[in-house]
Amino acid sequence: MGSERGRPQSIAELRAVAQPPEVRLRANAEHWTASLYLRDLSPYLTWVLLRTSISANGVTGVMILVGWGTALSLLVPGIGGALLALVMGQLQMLVDCCDGEVARWRGTSSPAGVFLDKVGHYTTEGLIPIVLGIRAAGYPFDAPEDFFWTTLGLLLSVLIILNKALNDMVHVARANAGLPKLADRREESAPRPGLVATLRRAARFVPFHRLYHSVELTMLVFAAAIVGLFIGPQLADRALLMALVPLAALALAGHFVAIMASRRVRA
Repeated sequence: MGSERGRPQSIAELRAVAQPPEVRLRANAEHWTASLYLRDLSPYLTWVLLRTSISANGVTGVMILVGWGTALSLLVPGIGGALLALVMGQLQMLVDCCDGEVARWRGTSSPAGVFLDKVGHYTTEGLIPIVLGIRAAGYPFDAPEDFFWTTLGLLLSVLIILNKALNDMVHVARANAGLPKLADRREESAPRPGLVATLRRAARFVPFHRLYHSVELTMLVFAAAIVGLFIGPQLADRALLMALVPLAALALAGHFVAIMASRRVRA
C-alpha cells in the first residue's frame, strides 16, 4: 500500500528514506559500483523522477530497456560500440538504484518490482554474451565457421544465466521447505569449514567468478576493444570469448558446490 509522503524537501531527506542502512550495507544485493559512487549520484536522479508521475515499476522498465540497449550497443563495430556499452552499463546500474529509491519514498515496494528487476538483470546479462558472439563472428556472417563464435556466445549466455539462477533456486528451495528468508549477510553464504571454504577464500585473490555481471562484462569488452586497436578487433573479441567460456563453467561449478557446502540449503 502506498504512503502519503509528498515530494522530498532536500536530498538529505531523500537519502534518509530511500537509502537506509539496511540498503547501503547489503552484502550481496549491492553491486560494487553502487557502493563506490552510484548511490552518491542516484538521489539526484531519483529527485527528478519523484517530480514526475512515473512509478517505481516504470523506472524498472526503463532500467530493462537501458540494459537491452547495453547489449545491442555491441553491434556497433570497433571501440565505439564497446565504449557505448560501457557507458550504458553504468547507466543501467544507476537507474537500477533509482527504482528502489522511488519505491521506498512512495511506499510502493512490491513483488512485481522485484520480479521486473530480475527480468532486467537476467535478460541483460544473457544478451551481452550473445551479442559478443555475433561481434566475434564478424557480422555479417560470411562462412559456416562464423557460427562457432555465435554458438560460443550462446553457451556463455546459458552458463551465466544458470549461475545467476542458482541464487534464486536457493530462495525457492528454502520457501518450499518452509524455512525463513535468508538474511543478506556474508556469513549466511559462507561454506562450512573445510576444503570448499579454503578454495572460496583463495578465489578472492583471482575473482573470475565476478566477471559475469553486465558491468564487468562491458568493462572486459571495452578492454578487449583497446587491445583490438593493436591486434585487430575480431581477434581480440574472439580471445575474450574463448577465455570467458571455460571460466564461466568453472564459476558455475564452484558456485553450486559452495551452495551445497553452506548453511543456505540446510534445515
